[in-house]
Amino acid sequence: MSRTKVAVIGSGNIGTDLMMKVLRLSETLEMAAMVGIDPDSDGLARARRLKVPTTDQGVDGLIAMDGFDEIAIVFDATSAKAHVANAAKLAPYGKKLVDLTPAAIGPYVVPPVNLDVHLDEGADNLNMVTCGGQATIPVVHAISRVTPVAYAEIVASIASKSAGPGTRANIDEFTETTSAAIKSVGGARRGKAIIVLNPAEPPLVMRDTVFALVGDADHDAIRASVAQMVETVAEYVPGYRLKQDVQFTAVAPDEPVHTLLADGAAEVTTKVSVFLEVEGAAHYLPAYAGNLDIMTSAALRTAEAIATRLGATTAGVSR
Repeated sequence: MSRTKVAVIGSGNIGTDLMMKVLRLSETLEMAAMVGIDPDSDGLARARRLKVPTTDQGVDGLIAMDGFDEIAIVFDATSAKAHVANAAKLAPYGKKLVDLTPAAIGPYVVPPVNLDVHLDEGADNLNMVTCGGQATIPVVHAISRVTPVAYAEIVASIASKSAGPGTRANIDEFTETTSAAIKSVGGARRGKAIIVLNPAEPPLVMRDTVFALVGDADHDAIRASVAQMVETVAEYVPGYRLKQDVQFTAVAPDEPVHTLLADGAAEVTTKVSVFLEVEGAAHYLPAYAGNLDIMTSAALRTAEAIATRLGATTAGVSR
């Protein structure tokens, strides 16, 4: 079976981990190019050792490479600002873009929630939200498919060592993008995102908390929905797991939760708390960098689904 050729823009931690996942795990994708701007980066050096074609001239170098026309999918693992420029340069060439930055030019995609919808719509630029979004929005959605969520707040705690220059430069975009996706993808009426760079030594794996305000609802149904979603995410992120049972706390009459709610929101009676842990697969990065692993795993899942659709379309045309 022929594989769909892909390129990775960004030879830093995220891009290199993604390259390793394509090479080690994918039966449908083929690494056709690793793109960077630092000729001495470890990502480009590793790609060269693995016989992956490389360029240190950025997107312009990618477009000029032999075989560029055969590349169908391009991952962008740079930064929000860089992705805007990269997407503009690639626009005339008809590539499918999988954006791992918070640029959000295209629709937000969280694979177990809405990937199929955007594939059906034929979107050319799919945004992977953020690491915190990939970890927590499935859970927000799992709650909201049982009962309306008036407010959802997520806290993503990641090892400081796993946050490189790109992550740190995009902190503001992280909170804005994740907050927006909590609503548009997760289904909460209002959303808020907080990121914590944990300086602990030795570094701790990614921890995520989902806090939701709901009305009267079936607690067992919420537990079952969350458990099913965690199982689904763990299919492509093996280190994704619940840390403890879903917690339910009654909202006290004097609690000022109205300050968190949108105007006209229905009464809330219950606080739902979900505690998650994400351990990385260590394909390139340390196991504590689960925040980066869940992003690259979600991007790989998305690209493989795109490749399957492209293959089905080609087969249909040939018949």
